[in-house]
Amino acid sequence: MKAMILAAGRGERMRPLTDSKPKPLLKLADKALIEYCLENLVAAGFVDIVINVAYLGHQIIEYCGDGSRWQASIQYSDEGQTALETAGGIAKALPLLGDSPFLVVNADILFDYPLASLRKRSIELAHLVLIDNPPHHPQGDFCLQETGFLSEQGAQKLTFSGIGVYDPALFAEVKVGQALKLRPLLQQAMRMGKVSGEYFGGLWCDIGTPQRLQEVAGSLELSAY
Repeated sequence: MKAMILAAGRGERMRPLTDSKPKPLLKLADKALIEYCLENLVAAGFVDIVINVAYLGHQIIEYCGDGSRWQASIQYSDEGQTALETAGGIAKALPLLGDSPFLVVNADILFDYPLASLRKRSIELAHLVLIDNPPHHPQGDFCLQETGFLSEQGAQKLTFSGIGVYDPALFAEVKVGQALKLRPLLQQAMRMGKVSGEYFGGLWCDIGTPQRLQEVAGSLELSAY
């Protein structure tokens, strides 16, 4: 199974830190954020990796190179100066990802979820890893039903972690070059009963703001990485 790292965002909430450096290259304990993601992927057996880039993307390409530093093979999907949002970015990268289901992970999260468990995951159109709602997103995103499938409505919503497996068919109607968020596609697939999910209660941190970057740098036990 191939994997994709989403690294094309502008990082507006991280300004001014991202005025001259893309968010995935911000350092945490002397290591770029994207390195934690790459190390997790390779440790789980994902060595064919696609990274999408946009704003200051050349810096990411120069930093990560061909992936040999991590015993991986990295290809890049360049979206130009303006990112295509999550669904648009994935759709553009499909020629590099192939015809089989693939894993997608956000570049700006730290976690100890066992990614290897997803390598042979059987899915319909998508499978999402959900977590407890963090303080900055108390409303949650989706509900995990007893059937193992997700819905938009329910008694208790959980938050999408930014870790998911997708079938290329989910993006069949997205035009190449079209900027499109992922949520509308997931909602449509959920209404057809084709999005499964699971709950994860382990380590997960979203490095979304300078304050959270500072907090994690001061408190996160990095020895696990």
